[in-house]
Amino acid sequence: MLKIESARVIVSSPGRNFVTLKIETNEGVYGIGDATLNGRELAVASYLQDHIVPCLIGRDAHRIEDIWQFFYRGAYWRRGPVTMSAIAAVDMALWDIKAKVAGLPLYQLLGGAARDNVLVYCHANGKTVEETIEDALKHKEMGYKAIRLQAGVPGLKSTYGVPKGKEAYEPADADIPTENLWSTEKYMRSCPKLFEAGRQALGDDIHLLHDVHHRLTPIEAARLGKDLEPYRLFWLEDSVDDDNQENFRIIRRHTTTPLAIGEIFNSVWDMKTLIQEQLIDYIRSTIVHTGGITHLRQIAHFADLFNVKTGFHGATDLSPITMACALHFDMAIHNFGIQEHMPHSELMESIFKIGYTFEDGFMHPGEAPGHGVDIDEKEAAKYPYKRAYLPVNRLEQGGAMTNW
Repeated sequence: MLKIESARVIVSSPGRNFVTLKIETNEGVYGIGDATLNGRELAVASYLQDHIVPCLIGRDAHRIEDIWQFFYRGAYWRRGPVTMSAIAAVDMALWDIKAKVAGLPLYQLLGGAARDNVLVYCHANGKTVEETIEDALKHKEMGYKAIRLQAGVPGLKSTYGVPKGKEAYEPADADIPTENLWSTEKYMRSCPKLFEAGRQALGDDIHLLHDVHHRLTPIEAARLGKDLEPYRLFWLEDSVDDDNQENFRIIRRHTTTPLAIGEIFNSVWDMKTLIQEQLIDYIRSTIVHTGGITHLRQIAHFADLFNVKTGFHGATDLSPITMACALHFDMAIHNFGIQEHMPHSELMESIFKIGYTFEDGFMHPGEAPGHGVDIDEKEAAKYPYKRAYLPVNRLEQGGAMTNW
């Protein structure tokens, strides 16, 4: 038996907080998994250390499905981002171990390559439309075939998704949540102008994407989708609050702009209606917050039945471990759509040794056994945890809370 002998939680902040689980076996083979939950990192670390790790010791590392079901069903209190992120870390580490024992890259154990490489999209941001287009043209020169456009809203001091300066964007910006103001009316007027300029500057062959960050009502989202139809978006992401899946029935009736959602989902039950009624075109779940590869395989296969493709979250609030696992997953599934790509900093990649590569708008997970990412624990220990939160928004008129 390939027995689990130890498991430990590593919390580090090389520019931002990451939670990593390392599982070691009696044969000297180890695997690592990502358990990062932006703004709630220590909650997941505690869940792992206090509840999951003691139950792992002595188990057969090869029994991935059984271990997944044990932690999902055995806790009685199911789902939620903390629980599913913790289970995901175990799952990623066990798949890493199994692939290392087999001497194969992870995607080979998931069915082998269904494509030669993985199409990714980048982020182009700016305080103004002009700045965003300038940034997008730079990314086009880098080889990206798909670009997400986000610009500041005229009349608002700040906009989530847009960096304050020239530095790389990091959404978790303070140790107590920053409170910003938001105006739907101003946003609805400016957004179509951004994509009119984007299509003119970038041409017809570049895929354009946009993230609304859950800020609209269903009828507002329907109007925005209709306004953006002339610019043929690859998708319109997170247009409404996703707590009520039926919201998307209204949007679907009024626009042909493709719809994407799901980066904050953590179970197939969060998206069942959306997929089964074909109310979305892309599911945006991430491996780390959706219970790992084992559960995400179920979701992808279910989505495939209803012509829904994947477009997994890939921001820098996920560690390189999640990015690697996503790329292996993307390589193997039939209904892959696109993969988000926000490159990690050199500092982060000095802690996490990566094996995946980017070239001309596509990525590849690499051929190393396992998922191809390792962690330098001594280097990680140099960067202790720092509390950081995402900003929140209040409406400009009235001051009521809204989403990011």
